[in-house]
Amino acid sequence: MKRLIYSILISAWIVCPLQSCANSGTRQPERADANETALSAEEVVEAEPVSTAEMEKSADALKIEALLSEASRLQAGTDIPLFFARKFIGIPYVAHTLEVNDDERLVVNTRELDCTTLVETVTALTLCAYSKETTYDAYCRHLQLMRYREGRIDDYTSRIHYFTEWIVENQKAGIVREIQSPNPPFTAVQTVKVDYMSRHPQSYKALKAHPEYLAAIKRMEQSITGLKFRYIPKAQVMDSKAMREAVRDGDIIAITCSKPGLDIAHLGFAVWHKDGLHLLNASMIHKKVVDEPMTLREYLSKHPSHTGIRIIRINDKK
Repeated sequence: MKRLIYSILISAWIVCPLQSCANSGTRQPERADANETALSAEEVVEAEPVSTAEMEKSADALKIEALLSEASRLQAGTDIPLFFARKFIGIPYVAHTLEVNDDERLVVNTRELDCTTLVETVTALTLCAYSKETTYDAYCRHLQLMRYREGRIDDYTSRIHYFTEWIVENQKAGIVREIQSPNPPFTAVQTVKVDYMSRHPQSYKALKAHPEYLAAIKRMEQSITGLKFRYIPKAQVMDSKAMREAVRDGDIIAITCSKPGLDIAHLGFAVWHKDGLHLLNASMIHKKVVDEPMTLREYLSKHPSHTGIRIIRINDKK
């Protein structure tokens, strides 16, 4: 039965563009040719019920392996992070997709994304491509390593929640590096001060259900509070020679903010256009993944609490 479901999903994946395969999990993939997917009477009688969760997991696995297979045939010099990021344009923006289980486990969802899961999905795919891995298991291994401290899943508190800690931990693991020079354009310094989660536990499903987690969350916040990082203030985010040399297509952009208790307001990928730097992101405003039509400079100007950008680059280990 598993082989049968696998062949059905393969057929559906081949005939559907990537964007149309993304949905809330309630609409099944479009059928391919009836001769390829029709069940015989015996198969209908003997088929075991397949849950929606199992179908979604199979669809995610097929999508990941299809993308990795395509990436393995790209020409040398292709910007790999940007190649993968563009494949998710049009995918619906959905928040809190990691908060679906009572116990902590690795969640893979390529059908619905927020700004953080878009960055993690693309980064895990990129790491697979750089190391010439094309399997779903390899993708999951990379995803778990970057999402959880030292790759270990214990409970909710073992997951990395603030993006500053995500950068710090993934630099230690050799996955990414933060770019903090030259000056200019990196003319400002962010001193991190985070306590939003511990001050607003009612905003987090797991913290409401497990108040005993709060002490560990506070310790984590204290561990990154006081760290300093150079960033590009939004006044410096312009179409200049210095900016084009400092920020590359496919770099992760982390937007710094002045909101009390937070370090980063939003994430996305750098895309240079003729008119300047743009942000490819899972957008709450557009309700989907988009290559933002306005320049990043314009985007930042519309958000008074946004102070600038930090730049993170995925390490190529080839």
